[in-house]
Amino acid sequence: MSLAVTRVRFRIDLAEGLSIGPGKIDLLELLDREGSISAAARAMGISYRQAWLLLDSLNHGFGEPVFQTATGGRRGGGARTTPFGRRLVERYRALEKSIDRVAQQTLGDLAQAGARAVTRGAAPRAKAGSSTVRRKLKPHGRNPARSKRRP
Repeated sequence: MSLAVTRVRFRIDLAEGLSIGPGKIDLLELLDREGSISAAARAMGISYRQAWLLLDSLNHGFGEPVFQTATGGRRGGGARTTPFGRRLVERYRALEKSIDRVAQQTLGDLAQAGARAVTRGAAPRAKAGSSTVRRKLKPHGRNPARSKRRP
């Protein structure tokens, strides 16, 4: 079994309150593909309102819009990413590929060492702050530890 660094997820904070990350980039790509905010939101499994707030934060954060809406009517409505929005997605994806490549070069040997430890039967370590102690609960009846009356 060989582990490799397969993906790095990152967010870029550009200014106070303005950030771009995998969620917003995925949403912009879906918006371009689906042609509407509601369809893009459904495809991501988020609400229309959440999608709107994410997209609107990008529109207000940059000097030019990343998406535009069209009102309904005979030709229908919808929304599309702007040329600026598409450039933003392209540059983010290019940076993502570069970071993935660097992560593989930098951490690939460590990931393979971890894979060897797993195949030899080394137990995975518990997360910091997690407790592996589980207490048994009585199947029925009162829990004396929670009773206000003392025996």
